[in-house]
Amino acid sequence: MNMMMLKRRLLFGLLLMAGLHINAQEDEAVKEAEKALQASTNLTWEANKELTSNDFTTAESEYRRAISKSSDNTVAPFNLGTAYYNRESYGEAFGRFKQAGEKTKEKPSKHKAFHNMGNVFMKKKEYQKAVEAYKESLRNNPNDEETRYNLALAKKMLENEQDNQNNDQNQDNKDQQDKDEQKDQNQDQNNEGDNNKDNEGEQDEDENKDEGDEGENGENKPEENSEGDGDKKKEQEKKPNEGDQPEEQKQQPRPNQLSKQQIQNLLEAMQNEEKKVQEKMEARKVKGKKIRNEKDW
Repeated sequence: MNMMMLKRRLLFGLLLMAGLHINAQEDEAVKEAEKALQASTNLTWEANKELTSNDFTTAESEYRRAISKSSDNTVAPFNLGTAYYNRESYGEAFGRFKQAGEKTKEKPSKHKAFHNMGNVFMKKKEYQKAVEAYKESLRNNPNDEETRYNLALAKKMLENEQDNQNNDQNQDNKDQQDKDEQKDQNQDQNNEGDNNKDNEGEQDEDENKDEGDEGENGENKPEENSEGDGDKKKEQEKKPNEGDQPEEQKQQPRPNQLSKQQIQNLLEAMQNEEKKVQEKMEARKVKGKKIRNEKDW
């Protein structure tokens, strides 16, 4: 019984010592963390002074040392991000603001970090990301009117950007449609020109063919035995030889006198002309009559 009690006491003592050792280690770790945070804070103060003196290079170095000393120091990355932002180094500024926002557990610090992240996105014209950053900032501090104003502005800029993109897309579609219509119109004109050339070629071929036929069967080819030549030969056959004519008929009429045959020919010519004139007058009378069109109702 005494042995059992002794064992229990020994076990309890060992556990107590182990617990004390663990607590001592934890206390040591806490002390080290507090010491590192204090050193980081001191470096942050020094960096702030250098930045105030416009010595950005030294300030940047001190902020980096402060960040490396303690991950619990969220002021150092936030201040370094602000320094980058003022120098328009927006990419580096965003990285430091993000680092501060992720590490801090306090809502006011998160609010400031995400607010500044939204400002970076606005500078980079990334309006959709700016909207999300400002929303996250307002989740940690819904009463900040400046953040609310920035959120409204980011939404307006995003809306304008989307409208411009839609307008540009519509314009591109219209330009492409105009190009397609112009291309189709040019194609139609080319096809029409080809058809006209084909038709002209066929017409030229037909005209050449007609000219060839006319050359073979036209009226220009003289006939060997024409009617005029036959009548002339018959008249020569009927005409007596001059040696057989009486002396009176051999005499030619004087310049101011007409033979009987010439007078007869003139009378017949005058009658023919008068007849033609009568026919033309009759034709004009017939042509001048109005024609009445009958309409069926």
